[in-house]
Amino acid sequence: MPDIRSAPAASQPLARWARLPLAVGTGVLMGLGNAPYDLWYLGLFGVIGAAWLFMAAPRGLYAVGTGWAVGLGYFGFSLGWIVEPFFVDAAATGWMAPFALVGMGGGLALFWALAFWLAGHARRRPRLALVLCWTGAEFARAYVFTGFPWALVSYIWAPVAPIQLVALVGPHGLTLLTLTVATMFAAAIPRHGLRLLPALLGTTSLLLMFGGGHLMTPPLQDIAGRPVARVIQPNAPQHEKWDPLKIPVFFDRQIRMTGAPPKDDGALPDLVIWPETSVPMLLHRAADALGAISLEAGGAQVVVGIQREEGGNYYNSLVHMDETGDIRDVYDKHHLVPFGEYMPAEHLWTRWNILGLASRAEGGYSAGPGPYVMDLGADLGKALPLICYEAVFPQDVRGAPERPDFLMQITNDAWFGEWSGPYQHLAQARIRAIEQGLPMLRSANTGVSAVIDGAGRILAMLPMGEAGFLDAPLPPPLRVTPYSRFGDLPLLALLFLSLLVFIRPRDTKAD
Repeated sequence: MPDIRSAPAASQPLARWARLPLAVGTGVLMGLGNAPYDLWYLGLFGVIGAAWLFMAAPRGLYAVGTGWAVGLGYFGFSLGWIVEPFFVDAAATGWMAPFALVGMGGGLALFWALAFWLAGHARRRPRLALVLCWTGAEFARAYVFTGFPWALVSYIWAPVAPIQLVALVGPHGLTLLTLTVATMFAAAIPRHGLRLLPALLGTTSLLLMFGGGHLMTPPLQDIAGRPVARVIQPNAPQHEKWDPLKIPVFFDRQIRMTGAPPKDDGALPDLVIWPETSVPMLLHRAADALGAISLEAGGAQVVVGIQREEGGNYYNSLVHMDETGDIRDVYDKHHLVPFGEYMPAEHLWTRWNILGLASRAEGGYSAGPGPYVMDLGADLGKALPLICYEAVFPQDVRGAPERPDFLMQITNDAWFGEWSGPYQHLAQARIRAIEQGLPMLRSANTGVSAVIDGAGRILAMLPMGEAGFLDAPLPPPLRVTPYSRFGDLPLLALLFLSLLVFIRPRDTKAD
């Protein structure tokens, strides 16, 4: 039996010292497929390169090291924005920034290292095993330790037609298709020459993805006569947001925007949306502030982000007020950010006075009961509220107790800086809309605020770092997609059955 720790002959031309830096560089190339770069073709080349590196050394520590190094390059580059929250209060938390970046990049890379290791133990067809294991790893990181499905492999398609396929197979199904195409191209690059059949299969599959995406892209809907939503973007920098001298400035700015006359002689808004934590006091102390907001809204319904306290627990919440200013509904964010809104094992961390970055109380926020659909009346319909990071999770959107008429995200992306984080967050909001075939209203503190239709098209937006408001018709629901009906169950069944076939103990007699 050969030693699986040794590289096979196909890998020998690649010097050992070059493997890890080349793998890290391949991961960075993949990362260029994500926003704000949106260079999907470079992202695809990166995936092809990662598959080729695996095929060059698909066994033991070589496979593990390749998977981890590719992941380190990819996540370290794509999630570079993760350092931004630590520099909001640099004196207190700036020292944590490098640990956060290395910990996040290296930790998420472990999922890929495990995938490459498992694929290397396939009894046959290691390329196909890599596709299955890598897809399974991406699925796992959407759930393990509360999940973090940011920058999924499939998101390299966000700016082009294949992203429409998430309406059919979901983001993890699109990852499976992407990796399948990439391994076909990788198989066409052996040590000597070019293999035509894998290259032809890869090219054909890529064209089919683009063709299928175009076919699934519906025409623009008629939105004449639809209810008008006003989305507020106050542009309060995070380091100033809770400054006592600046709080009234930002609040008054939002009040003026709420009561401003429509632009270009447009219709009065039927719904006004303020971003996450935009009301600068706790709910039980906010009666006067909410009354002022409702008065300025002039008979429109209002949704605001606010914090509240109940029984000693604090919640990151969204409040819905009707046309009369009465509070009709309260939604509490249920999918909280670890180390941001709460601290796992909080008693251990508070011993060193380390609290969640976004928390306003010791121990951070408490989680709400789960997804909830708000009824905004016959004209507007039913909305699924999503606070910030909740729009990152396909399973949270699908977890609603009933199908809404639109998605409604309020967020404070000031935490993410002004470079990659906010744009990646916006891209994921678009993908949630495509998956469900539902429009989305998105109010972001510093941007990007937008009205998005059920095909993921941005119909109106406010640029990053600009204070203002936009009035836009709320698009109707577009379609009930296969993914909204069945979710990831077909993919899970396929992965389970396939892994039973391909990930089996190696036959020592055959060796």
